[in-house]
Amino acid sequence: MPEDGRTRRWSGTVGGLLLALVLVAVGVGVLTDRDSGEGAGCTPRTIGAWTADDRLTAEFARYGDDPARADDWTGGDGTHSVRLPDGRVLWLFSDTYLGAVHGPPNPFGEPYSWRDTTAPLVRNSAVLMRGGRLESTLPAPLFPDPAPNQWRWPVAARVEPRSPGSAEQVVRVLLWVRTTGPYPWIYGVPTATEVATLSLPDLRVESVTKVLDEQRVEDPSRRVLFGTTLVEDGEWTYVFGGDDGRAASRNASSAYVARVPVGGLAEPGAWEYWDGSAWTTGARPRPVLGDGRRTGVGSAFSVVRQDGTYVLFTMAAGTKGLAAVTSYWACSPTGPWHGPDGDFTPPLPSGQVAAYNPQTHPAVSGGGRPVLSYDVNWLETAGASAQLNRNVSLYRPRFVMLRLVPRR
Repeated sequence: MPEDGRTRRWSGTVGGLLLALVLVAVGVGVLTDRDSGEGAGCTPRTIGAWTADDRLTAEFARYGDDPARADDWTGGDGTHSVRLPDGRVLWLFSDTYLGAVHGPPNPFGEPYSWRDTTAPLVRNSAVLMRGGRLESTLPAPLFPDPAPNQWRWPVAARVEPRSPGSAEQVVRVLLWVRTTGPYPWIYGVPTATEVATLSLPDLRVESVTKVLDEQRVEDPSRRVLFGTTLVEDGEWTYVFGGDDGRAASRNASSAYVARVPVGGLAEPGAWEYWDGSAWTTGARPRPVLGDGRRTGVGSAFSVVRQDGTYVLFTMAAGTKGLAAVTSYWACSPTGPWHGPDGDFTPPLPSGQVAAYNPQTHPAVSGGGRPVLSYDVNWLETAGASAQLNRNVSLYRPRFVMLRLVPRR
């Protein structure tokens, strides 16, 4: 996810992305030997096939290129989504370009739509879709900076009761708070996990609650931010997160999991963290995935539950992780996780680009086939902002449809 705004901010953006890409590319590893129990109907599953979702990819291209309004979304990363009770889909993004897009050719004579270098870049945005068509961008940024030199990146979201048992529904959006820091924290120092409450149906931000403040953890590489993905299972919402170990020259980052009763995401006291042997509210979370040496996860991965089996998607290990997605499976959110399996390389535009942040989207999935997005950005730091402006199609999500099959 990009870093800072305009010229100064964008140099940090791409530098941060480059580091995040390496972090994501580390891949996912083997759990400890403990077993927290198998879910009903759990069977090993892997990616059996995939197809490009050209319709959904093209819809974001159409909307981003539409010159009708100057305050619309024209590109972004950190792609997440949630279906609202009235059928609309709310798409959430981290660093986002607004402004006008001009049709081809660009100033270099290339056949690309382009934007001016003065186009605004904001920390987060939200776009509404109805009937498969993107309609409008909410005022951006939707979530203001919490303090000087800090910003908020929205991650996973869900619709839930305002409080446990309540008939009124609201939207909860997990937020990552990051703070400007020195190298190697060029994409921000992990600071806190927050939960925003949005009213329905008008999507007004009512409140933002801090659920986990990590500033007291002295080593930033051991701070954990939650919300890269949510999985609903019965009366619980499982919230996955990760640390930023790679930024401190460790070989891998680790994955963690918390659980919250349905309706309790905005209540810090309702969160329970897996401490390695039990769910607790009073202890530090312990990793459920990654050995801390050569295996682990990046800061962005996704998990779905299908027929009692949890399936995790992340970028593959090593240099393959700049383009290839892989999967792991488990019978419980706490593991043990098995894999990797089912590596595949989705389509990428030409040039020095890389894929990152694979996210599943139940809001637009169907027929037992998860829809997965992946973000794209220019790989090299030098001149990256110029490349993204001269070809606006680069900094937008792409989509594929997956078929999960029993693992042999």
